[in-house]
Amino acid sequence: MPNIVLSIADDFSRYPAGRTRRDGENSAERFRQDFLIPKLRNAVQSGTRLAVKLDGVYGYSSSFLEEAFGGLVRSREFEPAVIERSLLIEADSSIYASAKIDAEKYLSDELRRVPA
Repeated sequence: MPNIVLSIADDFSRYPAGRTRRDGENSAERFRQDFLIPKLRNAVQSGTRLAVKLDGVYGYSSSFLEEAFGGLVRSREFEPAVIERSLLIEADSSIYASAKIDAEKYLSDELRRVPA
């Protein structure tokens, strides 16, 4: 079964910015709550994986990536093992390689903090 794809640029915004909804409509909190969590829930229910594509935006702040991906773990919407099994963070262009590394680090840092 193919992955469900969530393109931040195409499905959310080419200008992601800010941590919380108070920071604007392109915030990480809005992305996580209104796009990432529902799409990941669909992937889990259908027995597939969610591929989040980082390509195509005009840049990422560390606060956006941390809140989106670290915040996913802190939201406790999913068990850590479900996130690890069901979520892929992808960057096809080398321009977004550092954003991919950062997003994966924020995710793994929070996953390690969850009590066993």
